[in-house]
Amino acid sequence: MIEEPDLPHIMLVEDDMSLAEWFSDYLTEHGYMVTLVNRGDVAVELIKTDNPDLVLLDIMLPVKDGFDVCREARSFYRGPILMMTARDQEMDEVLGLELGADDYVTKPVKPRALLSRIKALLRRSNNQSEVATSSENHIQLGHFHLDANSRTTKLNDEPVAISSNEFDVLWHLAQSAGQVVNRTELVHQLRGFDYDGFDRSVDMIVSRLRKKLGDDANNPFRIKTIWGKGYLLVANAWS
Repeated sequence: MIEEPDLPHIMLVEDDMSLAEWFSDYLTEHGYMVTLVNRGDVAVELIKTDNPDLVLLDIMLPVKDGFDVCREARSFYRGPILMMTARDQEMDEVLGLELGADDYVTKPVKPRALLSRIKALLRRSNNQSEVATSSENHIQLGHFHLDANSRTTKLNDEPVAISSNEFDVLWHLAQSAGQVVNRTELVHQLRGFDYDGFDRSVDMIVSRLRKKLGDDANNPFRIKTIWGKGYLLVANAWS
């Protein structure tokens, strides 16, 4: 008997059940296993117990909204979170990314566009697992240490709590320490598609990393902004 391959598991957290069932049917047709959840408090518990490959998370939910779910889930869940909302407000996107979401879409969502985002996030998540098996999985710059196996960061021998997408950006910058990494490259690394001139996710992540790594927000000396080009992680700023 030939065993069926495991299907990628998506947890869809959406309280509009007609929309949720439509999304679920579409994703199932394209080779995904989908779990439907219609309340935020239930979603947090199921993310912890089921550990899905990706969480597709609506913002407007009963009991706990999507922001609270994202905040709580990020304390234990390392998979991608794709947030979606019917409200086209920039602050919603900024807050979602600040809380650790990997991507953000506004309803109404075109099915193919949603599928493309999901594939890109899962592809990046799978690539993270491959990095952990490579031989070059440590970066040491003075008292700054990155470990791709455990996806951990230390500064002055103290652990620094960073999210999965923050680690991805930091690792990419550290691999090119002393060189400018442009935004297009960083967005493609993080999101799986090219920079369109408006995507602010990388900028928000760099801002959070500066705070966590003791950098000066007004005059950064560890992760510098090279205007019109991208970011540069300074190799000798970690002594």
